[in-house]
Amino acid sequence: MSGAVSLSALLTNSLISSLRTSKSRNLGMPMTLIHSLAVTHVFRKQAKMFGLCSYGSRTKTFSTSSTTTTFGATISNSSSDCPYPGYNRLLPCPSQNGQPRVEHLVVREGGPVLEYISKAVDLPPQFIADLIHFGAVYYALVCPTPPPTATTEQIKIFKEVTDPDVLRKRKSIKGKTFREAQKTFRITRVDEFVEAGTYLRVHIHPKRFPRCYEIDWKSRIIAVTESYVILDKPAGTSVGGTTDNIEESCATFATRALGLTDPLWTTHQIDNCTEGCVVLARTKQYCSVFHGKIREKKVKKLYLALAAAPVPIGVVTHYMRPVNVAPRLVSKDITQGWHMCQLEVLECKEVPWPTASTEQKLRIDNCGWPQKDVAYECKINLLTGKTHQVRAQLAAIGAPIVGDSMYIPAVIAEAMNPGLNPFGEDGKHYESEDERTKAVEEWMAQHGKEPSIAIGLQACQISWDDGEHFYEARTPWWR
Repeated sequence: MSGAVSLSALLTNSLISSLRTSKSRNLGMPMTLIHSLAVTHVFRKQAKMFGLCSYGSRTKTFSTSSTTTTFGATISNSSSDCPYPGYNRLLPCPSQNGQPRVEHLVVREGGPVLEYISKAVDLPPQFIADLIHFGAVYYALVCPTPPPTATTEQIKIFKEVTDPDVLRKRKSIKGKTFREAQKTFRITRVDEFVEAGTYLRVHIHPKRFPRCYEIDWKSRIIAVTESYVILDKPAGTSVGGTTDNIEESCATFATRALGLTDPLWTTHQIDNCTEGCVVLARTKQYCSVFHGKIREKKVKKLYLALAAAPVPIGVVTHYMRPVNVAPRLVSKDITQGWHMCQLEVLECKEVPWPTASTEQKLRIDNCGWPQKDVAYECKINLLTGKTHQVRAQLAAIGAPIVGDSMYIPAVIAEAMNPGLNPFGEDGKHYESEDERTKAVEEWMAQHGKEPSIAIGLQACQISWDDGEHFYEARTPWWR
């Protein structure tokens, strides 16, 4: 690939040292209440569920952090990089996210959920009330099955609370299968009663979106109709929220900006670091209607991508690994079970690289990309819609998106060491499956972190019903 070869030459000659939805929302709050927040990611893998184990007199606690797998540690209520000093309230919003902290509890004595969690994890009631408001607390009637990595003590607790004789005495699970009783749901009220045997999952450090409080949301509204609202989504925000935070979302803040009494519904997603057009339904019925249009391929989306290298005009086809984790891996070769990804590059023109002040304002991290004289603005017709599709596909052809700190490091690594990407043009032949698996793990490790705020990607147009409904975003941030 000529793009990759030229990049390799650049790198060789320069030293690179750095490289939805809950309806239980109070959406009519006055802004002063929103900012004071007065009291009022579900399982990914079971193996992450029971990381740390500690025990209290009224509760059996399973506490996990994505950064450790140590067993037998006690619960820590604070850490040196905790964004909530003293754990008083969730607002004001911290400027950055701290390390994840998730507590897994098995209720041993029934009572109000707010009081129970506060005592179980030794945190202030107001802080727990904020977590409930944010949608960061979940419950299941029956404790989920421990993973193979669970300790003997953890398995003992699970067997104790799921003993058939114990479950038969619980009226709340009568008529439900064991698996149905293990399904998790959000806690939406601070006074909700939880009975003995109930499983609770508490996201103590929800993912935060400080950009929500910096945006003039009314200015981002493109159109308002009886059925939907078109929003020019700002980069650094979530369309409909996350597993642990449905408060700081575009849907919530747009609802308040418009003074609507009923919450807006998320109809489709774009990445947090992407800006541009999103459709928010005003009713559940229209949300279903729009989902149908997407399934029937009646919705057309155009993107503007600011690439770090030139991109050829025409259709680009890859196949994406069917694993729901980032980074998304793609291959040019047809691979059984992998999802086809197609985009059409309609035009590509040379434009100035964003200024240093713009990059600093939006915390653009180019991870040591060597050539910053010019960038390449591409208009792209998205033919299929997969998570990270434009980002992963452009990176795969050696033209990553400006600011994409997840994919740029991998492009540089492949240019410096051709064949490192097991799915690339220079991919090697592997003698065994173990050898191939190791190569994939090493390739994933070459990728970086998710961008802080923005990348050079905008959903610039959205239309449906053969153009009867047509909307455009405003000027992208890099112009």
